[in-house]
Formats: sequence, structure tokens, C-alpha cells
Amino acid sequence: MPAAKKTPKATVPVEMKRPATINDIARLAGVSKKTVSRIINHSPLVRQDTREKVETLMREVGYSPDPLARGLAFRRSFLIGMVYDNPTAQFIVNMQYGALDSLRGSGFELVVHPCDSRSPDYVDGVRRFVQQQKLHGVMLVPRVSEDPALAAMLDSIGMRYVRIAAVSMDRPERMVVTHDHDGAAEVADYLQSLGHRDIGLITGPRDYRSSIERTGGFLSALQKRGIELPKSRIVEAGYTFESGVAAAEKLLSGKKRPTAVFCGNDEMAAGVYRVAMREGISVPRELSVVGYDDSPLATRLWPPLTSVRRDTRDTGRIAAAMLIQPEDDLRPLASVRPHLILRDSCQPPG
Repeated sequence: MPAAKKTPKATVPVEMKRPATINDIARLAGVSKKTVSRIINHSPLVRQDTREKVETLMREVGYSPDPLARGLAFRRSFLIGMVYDNPTAQFIVNMQYGALDSLRGSGFELVVHPCDSRSPDYVDGVRRFVQQQKLHGVMLVPRVSEDPALAAMLDSIGMRYVRIAAVSMDRPERMVVTHDHDGAAEVADYLQSLGHRDIGLITGPRDYRSSIERTGGFLSALQKRGIELPKSRIVEAGYTFESGVAAAEKLLSGKKRPTAVFCGNDEMAAGVYRVAMREGISVPRELSVVGYDDSPLATRLWPPLTSVRRDTRDTGRIAAAMLIQPEDDLRPLASVRPHLILRDSCQPPG
């Protein structure tokens, strides 16, 4: 009998004219499509040598599984959504980086949905986004995370979600708490310890829970030390650089200026720097300034800005990790505790 022909070993084409498919991977590796699917989804039912061979091939041809197609095949989605309405771009970018840290290697992908929470139909818009994308779960970023109507809608359609907020507003397994009250209280203690008593406060929008907690934490800590801020020393702004400039103009325009200013975020603190420079006010010799968030901006200002660090990237990482936990093992993973980072923007009043 003639000898049986040996099946030639599959070789990887030098350049594919189209993106590789799962069928291409199976054919080139000499395995079934089902085996490739098991490897993509980290099944233990595949021999290690086969797994290594297929994974090497996928890297060489640049194959990337389509999360939507996987969702159809497995009757569940491999997409995590992030819904936000926040004016601070760096905050959103850091939150995305954190989520991607958690999702990397998990088979899940991140899709984002910016929205206007002041629009009357924004909850319906989020519902459409969730249902059209067939999401596995949703991260809710401040300020939308503070909206009970949005959380109730997601609950009504059976959608997993995690809310990131300054205080607990839901069941523990649905919350990442950032404890903004405590972070602002630390600022008050620090400024008082330097000897400041005439202090200005630039808050975020009054309908943001983070602003409520930071304002409350700062004022209550000062009151415990016998310091009451008059209304003229408290200015509401919008968490933006431009609103920080406008607020600083109000605080620094009088003959008697505060000796220190606490800003509800670093963007507004940068606005204070702008006005101080324009008016010839030295930071920190004549005016101490403290921000919140400890964003990259804090170290780019001169002098470098003292700011409250709340690790936004870590917050996003925790929220995404909670969403991809097995449903029978839902549990809170951690809170994110803020702490003050001291730099050169503060000194005792002259």
C-alpha cells in the first residue's frame, strides 16, 4: 500500500490581504474552530502546547477577537460601558486608563458614552446605548453616578452597574466610594496648621455630590478649629479652568485678600494661578493655593500645586474589576482613600 501522505504544516502568510478570522486561525493552526474559541475564552479544556501554538499564530497574523461576535456566540456581551458627564477631560482619561488596566487580558473591551445629564432624555439615551451595545455591565462616573433615576433604569432592565461617588449611594457591591469629605477635611487641617485663618473657598457646582462633600468636609473641619468662613469667601464655580479664573477674580479683587484659597479641583486652582500672576500676587509668599484630584496639571504648574490625591486611575480599575466578577461572587473590592500631597504652593501667611 502506498504510504499515507503527511499533512503539510500550516504556514503563516507573509501578509494577509484582509483581517484574519477565527476560521483562518483554525485552518492555519490545523485545529477546529471550537478549539480556537476555547483558547480565546481561556478554557482549561485545551492542551498547553496547542494553546501556545494558536496564541503565537494569532499574534503573528494580528488576529483580535470581535467582542460583539463573541457576545452573540456566547449569548452574553464582552463589552463594558462607561457613562459620564464630566467637564474635566483628564479625569475621564485617567478613569478610562484604569478601566483598561482591569480589562486587559480578560477578553472584555471598553466602550464609552458621553452624555449631557441635564438633557431631559439623557436616561433614555443611556438605555439605548446599553441595549444596542448589549453590554455586560456599566461604569457610572460622577456626575451621572449620583442620579437615582439612571441607577433605577439600569436596575429595571437587569443591567449590572457600578457607581463611583463621593459617598455610598447604593448596595456595597455596586459602589466605589471616594470619601471626598475626608480629603477636603485634611486640607482644612493643613491650612490651619500653617496659621491661615482668612481662607477663600472655590467650590464645584452645587448639584455635584463631590462638590457638596468637599465643601462640607472643608467647612466642618475649619469650624471644629474655630474658623468660620463668611459667604464672601465662598464662590461657586464649574470645575473648569475658566470658572476658576472668574471665581479667583471675585476673591482676589478686594483690598483685603484671603491668605489661602482651597479649590475643589486642580483646573480651578490653575485659574487662581492665572489671576494671581496677572495681579502680581506671589504664590505662595502672598497667597497659598490648594487643589483637589492631584492631576498631572498639579506638577506642571509653578510652583507645583499642593493637591488632594484621589487615585482616579485606581478608581476606574476597581470599578471595572467589580463588573467582571462572577455573578455568584459579587462583592465590594475597595474604597479609594484620598490624601494630601504637599508641594510648594503653600506656606504660613506673611
